[in-house]
Amino acid sequence: MEVVNMVEEDFARSQPAQTREEGRSPERERLVRDVSDALVGPVRDFAIRGARKVDAAGVLGHFWLVSSGGRIVATGTGDDEFTSALAANGIGEADVVDARGSNLTPGYIDTHVHGAWGKSFDDGADAIDTVRAGHAMHGTTRQVLSLITNPLDVMCRNLKTVHAKMASRPDVLGAHLEGPFLALSRKGAHDPACLLDPTDDIVDRLLEAADGCIRQITIAPELPHGLRAISRFARAGVIPAVGHCDADYESAKRGFDAGARIMTHMFNAMNGLHHRAPGPIPAAVEDPRVTIELINDGFHVQDPMVRLGFAFAPHRVSFVTDAMSATDCPDGAYKLGELDVRVEQGHARLVSNGAIAGSTLVLEHAVRRAVCDLGFRPADAVEAATLTPARAYGLDRPNRITGDPLGLVAPGYAADILLSNATTWRVEHVWCAGRALR
Repeated sequence: MEVVNMVEEDFARSQPAQTREEGRSPERERLVRDVSDALVGPVRDFAIRGARKVDAAGVLGHFWLVSSGGRIVATGTGDDEFTSALAANGIGEADVVDARGSNLTPGYIDTHVHGAWGKSFDDGADAIDTVRAGHAMHGTTRQVLSLITNPLDVMCRNLKTVHAKMASRPDVLGAHLEGPFLALSRKGAHDPACLLDPTDDIVDRLLEAADGCIRQITIAPELPHGLRAISRFARAGVIPAVGHCDADYESAKRGFDAGARIMTHMFNAMNGLHHRAPGPIPAAVEDPRVTIELINDGFHVQDPMVRLGFAFAPHRVSFVTDAMSATDCPDGAYKLGELDVRVEQGHARLVSNGAIAGSTLVLEHAVRRAVCDLGFRPADAVEAATLTPARAYGLDRPNRITGDPLGLVAPGYAADILLSNATTWRVEHVWCAGRALR
């Protein structure tokens, strides 16, 4: 079954049928409002008991937690300790959720994603609200908003929109610029007319427009000013990523040594593995400083390579979706920037040349297929969608972006919590910073 069909079937079980239309039904509009309002509303203390906790630290049954002020303040497995924790935090029985054996995990963190519900993050402030609601329904509590290659003035405007949105939405972590500094030969679904060499003046314009909101930027290190730009962005607090590149092993290694700390969607839009031409992938695998993105939809990367890629770098592979506007929508015609895209059986391709144009994946499905289809240990699959992306951005410890750390179910961490079906891994309840989104 293709990705979009699985996502639609899961979502349709809990939402009216008309929400499967292209992001514009009254029910979806209500969900967008509800999610946006919840994120600015008061935080309500709550507790969960009777769960199967799954995070990077392992699996525990008969698990409970207490959340106060948007932060996890106590966890455990003993009944007496749970009763004491409720009393210590003034939480009554009405605010206790009985998980009945459901999986309890940290909220999913997607650091490479473009859209959903018929909208892209490039489409403005209202579109950001729509896309975030779409992914929140599937358990993604925090996102880095990926912006597609566009004319430079458009990219600067979009960065300003992301910066402004961060003030009211704790679920928005900042921006990922996937372009314009990409190799023409590995551009994928990016507009070739908008690709640029990262000269100092262009770097300055982007940094000024962002005012600190760029979390990640993908750069082909072999471009004439590629290595210098990587160093400049790294010094400015941005995490450069090697990707959409025609780099060989040595060029990629120089990029990581210059400050790149992420590989953008490994295997896609780069030279592949060859025994006499290693390419950029071994350079990332060998470098313990580098986090490696992987699109686990079975289409961008087929299952044997997903297994191989995941084994390359234990605890350093981060599941991403690269999801575009057609996510959670029917097949049909869509846009990626200014380029026409056709989605058939959940697979997005450019109309012009058939190149893959993002995915219709959600992290809920990436985790589910890792556990249920590929046989990954649940703790490892969850880690790839939670702690690993958090660690890549330094969000696994107290920080200026989220305040409380992300990625684990433990005291002191943000109350980003999911409850999902113990067998199917379908997400049923979602909290972000202690606020109920679903």
